[in-house]
Amino acid sequence: MKSPKQLDTKMEKTRRSFLERLEGIVFGRKKIDEEMLEELEEALIQADVGVATSLKLVDALREKAQKEKAEDASKVRRLLEEEISGILKEGDHLLNLAESSLQVIMMVGVNGAGKTTSIGKLSHRLKQEGRKVLVAAGDTFRAGAAEQLEVWCRRAGVDIVRHQEGSDPAAVVYDALQAARARNVDVLLVDTAGRLQTKTNLMEELKKVRRIIQREIPEGPAEVLLTLDATTGQNALSQAKLFTEAVGVTGVILTKLDGTAKGGVVLGIQDEYKLPVKFIGVGEGLEDLEEFDPAVFCKALLG
Repeated sequence: MKSPKQLDTKMEKTRRSFLERLEGIVFGRKKIDEEMLEELEEALIQADVGVATSLKLVDALREKAQKEKAEDASKVRRLLEEEISGILKEGDHLLNLAESSLQVIMMVGVNGAGKTTSIGKLSHRLKQEGRKVLVAAGDTFRAGAAEQLEVWCRRAGVDIVRHQEGSDPAAVVYDALQAARARNVDVLLVDTAGRLQTKTNLMEELKKVRRIIQREIPEGPAEVLLTLDATTGQNALSQAKLFTEAVGVTGVILTKLDGTAKGGVVLGIQDEYKLPVKFIGVGEGLEDLEEFDPAVFCKALLG
């Protein structure tokens, strides 16, 4: 992941928005009191941290301030940084990939969240690490989805398995699994449909794809990565809930973090749904997919 200074530039909107609120709350105050904590809670909610996580952070801050007798208002940022860092450190933020057998990564998420670009970037990263990568174009419903994915695969220098538009996604995935075995592929990235998460038939289709993977590889996918658009804020939390219930999400790729003031959603995803952020998207280039480092992110968030 980029250094705090480099990431700070990418996260400028989130950082500036959050710090301006925080400094406004602390300015002119000498003590940490209930009024300050209530304003801080409101600021966290406005930063799309989520209500439950905001309450948890403020309660922990109150308790720590009392325990350490840290009543000086200027210490709020340090105390908050400690609590945020603690939340972000939970879970495994690294990809869970074995070296000895074919590993499948199932990619899920709604249309427009950046799933296709994330597949291209992740393919590139894995290839740079020396792994042989294959991509399955399992989104057969969206017009032009396979073509768009093929462009990214060409950029990343990896092969793709695709069928005609409107084909059965499960059939694409099955063929891709057979091709992956025949070509001694290390990692198969499976794209999936991403129509609105409120459509029940989409979730059933995703469950079907997961069953195909599990039938061919009994241990199932090594990772089920949910691509979330950071700019959607609280809606990202509802997507995390629905996709996790349907297909057992194991981690998150958070995209468009460089274009939003809602980066606080990372905390809610991690705290409420125990979903570690594995990567963050901070640009449109092949290299603009950064491994998530809790400490670096925390520094970039709080300055």
